Amino acid sequence: MRHLFLNGPVQSGPFTFDARPGKAVGIRLAAALNAILGAPPAPHLWNTATLAGDLRHREADGSAISRRRFEADLIAGTYPSGQPPAGGVMTDADAEVADLALEVIENNLRVGTLGISRETVPTCRTCGHMTGTGGHPCRACGSTDSRKERAGLHLVAEPARDRPVLDRSDIHASHRRQPKHLQHTAGAAAGRLILSRTRDHGIDLAPLGLHGLVLDPRAGVHVTVLTAARRHLVETAVMTVTPNAVNHIAAHGRYFREHDGTRLRYALHGHLPYGDLADLHPLHEAYRAAPEAKDDFAQWFLPLFALTASSGTRSGRLPGLFTYYMRARLARPDPVDATVLEAVRCSVRAGRTDWVMVGRVLAVVMAGR
Repeated sequence: MRHLFLNGPVQSGPFTFDARPGKAVGIRLAAALNAILGAPPAPHLWNTATLAGDLRHREADGSAISRRRFEADLIAGTYPSGQPPAGGVMTDADAEVADLALEVIENNLRVGTLGISRETVPTCRTCGHMTGTGGHPCRACGSTDSRKERAGLHLVAEPARDRPVLDRSDIHASHRRQPKHLQHTAGAAAGRLILSRTRDHGIDLAPLGLHGLVLDPRAGVHVTVLTAARRHLVETAVMTVTPNAVNHIAAHGRYFREHDGTRLRYALHGHLPYGDLADLHPLHEAYRAAPEAKDDFAQWFLPLFALTASSGTRSGRLPGLFTYYMRARLARPDPVDATVLEAVRCSVRAGRTDWVMVGRVLAVVMAGR
């Protein structure tokens, strides 16, 4: 299989997708695009190696339940009761992900793009957590007493003089939709990076001699996508993600975007104003929209539209989008035009999105699902 779309791993937390549907945009977009391609359901990917997760687990009496079980219960609670994802779930701390991460790291250590060296890093005197610069309180324990800890071993990425942090080949988009500003801002973090972090949970780096450290989650989310792609024997794994997230993770993921014949690319989508959907009630009445039509608009069409509007969608656009969606829904052809459907599949593989806002084409796609 050439392409599989996978969501940028969602940070686990005490929420549900029903209450916070904005967190599911990447998941829904990946599912919609995979369905168009005829690909199998992909696993939903989760980012669990977070400091917030460490703190939640400690506060919940971490000695009573393992962190893995704690995260599994938290993730299960985000889905409607009795409706687990068809493709299952995968987290950035799964054994399968950790095995691939070590494989990728060892390959990079051999060629010298990553290294292990003794580093001086800001460390909290109270709890030992790696802190940022600037004298801010430790995010792990709140202490303001920090020090420069010397001679600790860390996983390090040196600047790549011949390889930008982000270029065209990393973005799954047509030529005219290449985000030049993002390529520039992501490149601002092109300096030397420490890729090992102090976390209670994550991809353990002890096999590399880095005891008490895990792989930086910004690299780990890339390995999670590569692992899901490997499971499905995919050549190109496309991570559905917001531009802001890419700006935050691209530098740390630079050496984790290609491995063993699989390439990871980013498909950029914007935020959606789900909180304003209730304002569409008059249009629902006017079109006599059935519940399934309203759900399909929110869960299928809007994520597809978000792929065309990576800077975000204003709530004022919702009425026009719903009207457009309903007209396409009512115009679904029978039989389906296979030529049009194959042209859309070609567009999806090439990163083109213009077909989303061509009503007769969208109608064919809706009929062909």
